[in-house]
Amino acid sequence: MAQHSPRKLFENLNGAGKAIGVLTSGGDAQGMNAAVRAVVRMGIYVGAKVYFVHEGYQGMVDGGDNIVEATWEKVSSILQMGGTVIGSARCKAFRNREGRLKAALHLVQLGITNLCVIGGDGSLTGANLFREEWKGLLDELVEKGEIQSEEAMKYSHLNVVGMVGSIDNDFCGTDMTIGTDSALHRIIEVVDAIVTTAQSHQRTFVLEVMGRHCGYLALVSALACGADWVFIPESPPEDGWEDQMCEKLSESRSRGSRLNIIIVAEGANDRHGKQISSDFVKDLVVSRLGFDTRITILGHVQRGGTPSAFDRILGSRIGVEAVIALLEASPDTPACVVSLSGNQAIRVPLMECVQMTQEVQKAMDEKRFDDAVKLRGRSFVNNLNTYKLLAHKTKDVEPPQSNTRRRYCPEKKKKEQSSFNVAVLNVGAPAAGMNAAVRSAVRIGITEGHRMFAVADGFEGFSKGQIKEIKWGGVGGWTGQGGSLLGTKRTLPGKNLQAIADQIRTHNISAFMVIGGFEAYLGLLELLAARAKYDEFCIPMVMVPATVSNNVPGSDFSIGADTALNAITDTCDRIKQSASGTKRRVFIIETMGGYCGYLASMGGLAAGADAAYIFEDPIDIRELQANVIHLTEKMKTSIQRGLVLRNENSNDNYTTDFIYQLYSEEGKGIFDCRKNILGHMQQGGAPSPFDRNFGTKIAAKAVQWLSRTLKENYRRVTGKIFTNTDDTICLLGMRRRTLLFQPVSQLMSETDLKHRIPKEQWWVNLRALMKILAKYKISYDVSDAGKLEHVTQRMRDTDNETL
Repeated sequence: MAQHSPRKLFENLNGAGKAIGVLTSGGDAQGMNAAVRAVVRMGIYVGAKVYFVHEGYQGMVDGGDNIVEATWEKVSSILQMGGTVIGSARCKAFRNREGRLKAALHLVQLGITNLCVIGGDGSLTGANLFREEWKGLLDELVEKGEIQSEEAMKYSHLNVVGMVGSIDNDFCGTDMTIGTDSALHRIIEVVDAIVTTAQSHQRTFVLEVMGRHCGYLALVSALACGADWVFIPESPPEDGWEDQMCEKLSESRSRGSRLNIIIVAEGANDRHGKQISSDFVKDLVVSRLGFDTRITILGHVQRGGTPSAFDRILGSRIGVEAVIALLEASPDTPACVVSLSGNQAIRVPLMECVQMTQEVQKAMDEKRFDDAVKLRGRSFVNNLNTYKLLAHKTKDVEPPQSNTRRRYCPEKKKKEQSSFNVAVLNVGAPAAGMNAAVRSAVRIGITEGHRMFAVADGFEGFSKGQIKEIKWGGVGGWTGQGGSLLGTKRTLPGKNLQAIADQIRTHNISAFMVIGGFEAYLGLLELLAARAKYDEFCIPMVMVPATVSNNVPGSDFSIGADTALNAITDTCDRIKQSASGTKRRVFIIETMGGYCGYLASMGGLAAGADAAYIFEDPIDIRELQANVIHLTEKMKTSIQRGLVLRNENSNDNYTTDFIYQLYSEEGKGIFDCRKNILGHMQQGGAPSPFDRNFGTKIAAKAVQWLSRTLKENYRRVTGKIFTNTDDTICLLGMRRRTLLFQPVSQLMSETDLKHRIPKEQWWVNLRALMKILAKYKISYDVSDAGKLEHVTQRMRDTDNETL
């Protein structure tokens, strides 16, 4: 059941006779090497010459050995390396026309008229100016006699494509910049380490993170670790924040918390422009509260280390797209930036992005902070709003006596609150990030005015009455915990419908949220069908997808899949490193996922695998033979290690053992083989920043939907909730950039129930990238390439957040 769409060959993307220069400029960011590798290999793949420009624009100005031709082998083993292997430097000379004149000369001498620039807004602005001046620079070089007029005619146009490398995620026009996710990994690793010592000694920790002009790292890390307070440049605290913060910290300790975390962006100020430093915050806490308080300044740790799986995949995808954009460019094509929109790589006008980015700083300079937050984008706004809801507790809501809403009291200033009982349960296998979702659901539910109930052990625990009310403090510290603290089982509700209905009636449950994988989806389908017999199931229900397999229909991503992907990538790195002193070795790695090949495919792309076998893309003996021949040829080069991933259910007969034995036999005398079955380590460990953030935000949105649906279906006459429409049992999924509530009944047509996977999966077409970057000669679908989206229009058209 192959899901490949018809491939377009590179008929209009012939790079023969063209030369591409790739450089990294400005601050380094993890994932830059993945982008460099992709540009080099895709460029060579289409027949172009590719040149490294070492040390950024400085190397272009200096010329000589700083500009050298790249080969396929030169970018081997750089995928897992942090920083940038071709170097980066600040260059004052390039800011002057004389410096740009030298740079133009050096490029013309090598015939380079296509430039891939990986850097921040300053680097990209410089590239655009260089492009605009190009013809004038060449004319001046002709006048000086440094090049011939024929050369000026031949190389009369410079094409520029940018890729944003910045850990701050401070560039408008892309959902995520290269390096941001890895920087969040470094921050969360530090926070998790600090939590243990802080709890041991009842300490308060003030963490200073990077972000002179953008608070994204501070905000998302605060959301991901449940920090007590956060300071960011775009949203300075109101006057009197000192009293409010100290009161918040004091309340937290009084409820039994043994630690406090405060996160400060390095560019944080108050509303009068006065800097809020980590030292100031520490002194304030010590003088006001007497708490043992320590400061940790992360500094350049955030830029270092191995890039995350997300950044490797992002760099690889946009690097390939950048080469396609260069080959399709004409003299009339404006300089563009390849960016990420949901799960799509798109192109946006470079200067439009730069201008939007500069508007944010202008708004902050003019103290228009609300505008600054909005200009950062919908995702930033939702991150901030969700953090505020979760971090600041409202007064406890009195338990309701019946399944009714509170009456509105005109004399009270606060809005009308509902008083419904809402249950939360986990179903299926454990997935990292489940606990973050439960924490978010409980606290948002309490904020909305509900009584929240935790159900242990999924539908089985529901039927046995393992239900208890859970308070605000009951989910403290849950965001960093792996697995499922509530307990979870794969049991479906079908055999226990009467018992579950009895428990719903006994505990007066008006709605519930299920956090889980394919079993959760099947369970809601069974409850939907049971509505005809049991009125108790005629209540709103919502599912939040959480499974490492990422096989739930209706959502591009599931909670837990990113953590599992990082576990696979880290393990593959270590396995490959184990062969650093051994010549000619091929590793066969088995991943989880059931019949879904997401982990194997994306893990293969992130780890630089030579092949990934999955159920959705059937294999035969001819493909296996081609793979063996490919690896045999590879061993004749300087790259003498191979990596093959296999999804656990990719084929009944071509098992992991079979593939291992086949490769071992066919590789005799050329390479030897090792196999490794990763198993349940993919389900364990602390959740990644993405899964913490995704779980937190998607659960918050789900509870808000439950609140609205409860109010819409409240029957005043009976004082109860009753609804039997399909659109009140929904799955909340991420589709591209949008969170959508989809009736589970409608998703059946999109689902292969036998194999427990969606019929169409967005990531399948990315498999071609892994093959191309591994030097296979295959075709690649470029039908979506060439789309130029305007960032301002895209921001206006998007009503929901990007995660």
